Amino acid sequence: MIILKKNYSLLKGRDRFCSEMWNHTKGKDVRKVAHTPYGYRIENGIAVIDEEKAEKVRNLYKGYLSGLSLSVAAKTAGIDAYHGTAGRMLRNERYLGDDYYPAIIDKETYEKAEAERVKRAKELGRIFEPKKEDKPTISKNFTIGQVIQKHTNPFTQAEYVYSLIESEVQQDGS
Repeated sequence: MIILKKNYSLLKGRDRFCSEMWNHTKGKDVRKVAHTPYGYRIENGIAVIDEEKAEKVRNLYKGYLSGLSLSVAAKTAGIDAYHGTAGRMLRNERYLGDDYYPAIIDKETYEKAEAERVKRAKELGRIFEPKKEDKPTISKNFTIGQVIQKHTNPFTQAEYVYSLIESEVQQDGS
């Protein structure tokens, strides 16, 4: 685990890829970062590109865009990862660069990989679009016939009166 004492304010707002804990040590705030994305390393509290690993990340994108599966693209790039991990790497926007991490790939490559991922998922039937359900039309126009019979039992009277209620048929056939 790496402890950052300088520039920790640059890390505020990091999502699940950078699990964080705040500690109060000797009157100074210290942030512990439990995960640094593959392809980066931390030097003096600043994220820098690890060129050897960054080249593997670039090769992962190239392999995937050339038609390889996620796991084969990762293996070919020299990254020991299952398809789920390789897929998360392809979707990691930090590789585009942000206020803390320098860019490893360009936006065009990232967008091509994302488009390819979506295309493959659709081809395999893995994108489920919710079906629009037709909402039933509820009639709000009712008529009641003339109440002729009188029953001494209130439940019987209620059944009789409810049986006289009719809804108007709307033009759409409901």
